Amino acid sequence: MDSTAVHTSSAPQAIGPYSQAVRLGDLIFVSGQTPLVPETGVLVSDDIAEQTAQVWANIRAILEAAGSGLDRVVKVTVLLMDMADFGVMNEVYAATFAGVPVLPARTTFQVAGLPKNARVEIDAIAH
Repeated sequence: MDSTAVHTSSAPQAIGPYSQAVRLGDLIFVSGQTPLVPETGVLVSDDIAEQTAQVWANIRAILEAAGSGLDRVVKVTVLLMDMADFGVMNEVYAATFAGVPVLPARTTFQVAGLPKNARVEIDAIAH
């Protein structure tokens, strides 16, 4: 089975040697997205709620470019600079998946650092 890269200008360009996402059969593996604004390549703000919302906007754009959507996400990994941000991130996360019949599996970690000093990074697997 061959894999293909997924690319959209509606999400930030990769800041390293990787694809925004890769499709393998019916699965779409979205690379970790940080809260960069696609048009500027800078962080949306320092606010964790705004950062989390921007990350989901970026993931949504990539999934749509792959012919999928948030309702087809099956697994999510959330990386936080500070677990004290978990509650606010979780509120935005819940709003993002409001109305989705089956919520994705999820893992959340605190990490020592993220690209461009982002406070949150999220990757996703969808079908």
